[in-house]
Amino acid sequence: MGTFIQVLLRASIISGAIYVLFAVFGQAIFQALGVDFEAFRVFGGIVLISFALSFILQGKKSMITTRGELSTIAAEVALPFIVGAGTITLSILAGEALNPARGAITITAVMITNFVVVICLALLRQSLKPRLQIVFDKNAEILLRINGFIVGAYGVDLIITGLRYLF
Repeated sequence: MGTFIQVLLRASIISGAIYVLFAVFGQAIFQALGVDFEAFRVFGGIVLISFALSFILQGKKSMITTRGELSTIAAEVALPFIVGAGTITLSILAGEALNPARGAITITAVMITNFVVVICLALLRQSLKPRLQIVFDKNAEILLRINGFIVGAYGVDLIITGLRYLF
């Protein structure tokens, strides 16, 4: 469990730092790269739809299994699974709506809450008898598939919104 907590903590720190960076500098990053934010939003929607379909069709098999050094595993978890186009988009919008400082504080609070909830769920699962762990895993897989529908809907919304603002 200690290794899991370390990986999750490092992944959360990496992710949180990226979110805060985009909340503070947001549109300026895209302007410096010469990329239209709306194009990023559309691409992010496509990526989210692909994740959503994977969650719906494959369930827990869609999740990664990682091996290797702790620092490498944390980055593997953070970048494709915690940080993505959808969450970066939300970070930019939070920074614009709340102002960069309040956006950064809000993002930090959300990351801490997320970390605590995941640790509590992992501890709960670990405290269960093996037979109940199987029941827990089955219910978690159902929630993962339902989450796929929500993520997919958000992906479609990103595409529609991005296209609306592009045209």
